[in-house]
Amino acid sequence: MAPKEEYHFNTRVIHGPPSSEDWQGATLAPIFQTVSHRHATAESLSQTFSGQKTGHIYGRLSNPTIRNLEEKLTLLEGGLGAVVTASGMAAITNACMALLRAGDEFVAGNSLFMSTYLLFTNVFKKYDMTVRLVESSDLDEIEKAINARTRFIYLETIGNPKMDIPDLEKTAAIAHRYGLPLIVDNTIATPYLCRPLDLGADIVLHSTTKYLSGHGAATGGVIIDGGEFSWPEDRFPDFKPFIDRKGPLAFLDKAWREHHINFGTTQAPFHAFLTIIGLDTLAIRMERHMENTLEVAGFLKEIPEITWVNYPGLEDNPSHEMAKKQFEGKGFGGMLTFGLKDQAACFKFIDGLKLIYHLANLGDCKTLVIHPYSTQYVSFDESKREALAIAPDMIRLSVGIEAVEDICKDLKQALNRF
Repeated sequence: MAPKEEYHFNTRVIHGPPSSEDWQGATLAPIFQTVSHRHATAESLSQTFSGQKTGHIYGRLSNPTIRNLEEKLTLLEGGLGAVVTASGMAAITNACMALLRAGDEFVAGNSLFMSTYLLFTNVFKKYDMTVRLVESSDLDEIEKAINARTRFIYLETIGNPKMDIPDLEKTAAIAHRYGLPLIVDNTIATPYLCRPLDLGADIVLHSTTKYLSGHGAATGGVIIDGGEFSWPEDRFPDFKPFIDRKGPLAFLDKAWREHHINFGTTQAPFHAFLTIIGLDTLAIRMERHMENTLEVAGFLKEIPEITWVNYPGLEDNPSHEMAKKQFEGKGFGGMLTFGLKDQAACFKFIDGLKLIYHLANLGDCKTLVIHPYSTQYVSFDESKREALAIAPDMIRLSVGIEAVEDICKDLKQALNRF
């Protein structure tokens, strides 16, 4: 059988890598619902604790079901290794904390998911760790924000909900010129649309809750390490023990050993199992998500009540050319935003929907809608909302895989109430 990486993505996502576990002939990773694992001898458990031997000890440290998900996501992103976490925010927190110490700084694009923004600007600030927010697509601004205290650059492949698309390859070049890693949250694009490691990024993060699962039944996150960054001592003086122990997987070992197992951010085996099931259909779902979203975007542009539509797939969108280049013509993502007259009109529209679900999630196989200004960003002051492009007239639509005619029909009948 040919190496898995030689197959097309649509095949790799189903078959994955050869399992490192004994499945007893099962074709789907079993759920190992256990807190700890028995060892036959005292020497075996001692060697596993010391790292001389690979194995499982305790559920907070590792689990065979979770390990299978880690192996599969590592393959899909083209990485060297992965750590699966309990949520996307756990993955972001652990990855950043592994690189930061008191007094350190980092540069991040300003089109951040709400909880990421709060983590960076509020929580990290309490521990004397400073984020310098810049326009994600402004390479000059990114470079100017770097100083001797900077430890990494952080971007989202597709901004949520700003929908902007930064140039990952050029940003990675800037980062590496200053001895910094580039961290990319690839949740909205997924590895089907973009593999940031191939464009020079060093670490990739996901909320697996979204498109990777696709069914809205499991919460999770993942850190994927490309294994290519050298971790220079002047920027990362505390990395030597991890480099000595794990070599190219030093970062992942540090994130796992210092933060993941001590913060207790382990994902439940059942959630890992549900995500593995969802991954089988990722490719075909993304094809339908993006096909539907492009059609819905065109449909919305023709409706007089809609004041604007923000989707990279539209030719007049500021990110259209970058999306075509970076995503190699495969598509433009499954989410868009659009505007109505004001917040009252947004509420009236949402209340009139019948098919589309109104809830705080995205990337589900079902079409989902939310008014970010009054929900996720309700606690933000006006200046912060404006900086993140969160306006009272904005609706965010995560387009599902239903018949696109039915999605458009529901949108139209809700708009007919005006």
